[in-house]
Amino acid sequence: MFDGDDLPAARPRVKICGITNAADAEAAIEFGADALGFNFFRGSKRYVALEAAKGWMAKLPAEVAKVAVVVDADWDEAVALAALPFINALQLHGGETPEFCRRLAEEGIRFAKALPVTTLDSLRDLPHFFSQTVVVDSARAGEFGGSGRTCPWGIAREFVEANPGLRVILAGGLTPENVAAAIQAVRPFGVDVTSGVESSPGRKDHGLIRAFIAAARS
Repeated sequence: MFDGDDLPAARPRVKICGITNAADAEAAIEFGADALGFNFFRGSKRYVALEAAKGWMAKLPAEVAKVAVVVDADWDEAVALAALPFINALQLHGGETPEFCRRLAEEGIRFAKALPVTTLDSLRDLPHFFSQTVVVDSARAGEFGGSGRTCPWGIAREFVEANPGLRVILAGGLTPENVAAAIQAVRPFGVDVTSGVESSPGRKDHGLIRAFIAAARS
């Protein structure tokens, strides 16, 4: 999901999600983000219309991964998004089936599957989603990421330790104040933040982005 895999293993990757405008994207890149997330789910408070945004998205630096966040997209939509020259991967936040994920993998489409967590049972006996990258996120009825609620870190750590072959991205309720502690507690491959660096839904606070990335790297 994240480019730059030649980076030191101990260095957590940082994804700034819910980007809706060029200024926020450029600030995140300036402060050192490894990846940006764009929400193409129409039900999201951070929805970005592709036709309106593709011009500035296409101008973003190639070395920063660009991730299309979707919720239960149909096959044609998923394939079309993945084919965009400025999109590197999909992030699936809905009830996508293992069969759907298998088809993506067979097509060579890079993707991460988000797993909402409430209890340890949430991560037990998971079906095989055919992705090396998973996003361990908080769970809240009717919301698909960006809720501001933290994921249970102890459960996430157990999942990381039990699945050394997976790239686990920790999401849910992360902020500049708690991200360093979250990384120490969970030891994820990377962290993913949305509401924790916002002034309002879909609008980033550039000072918070800078502080978040600095804290994650500390």
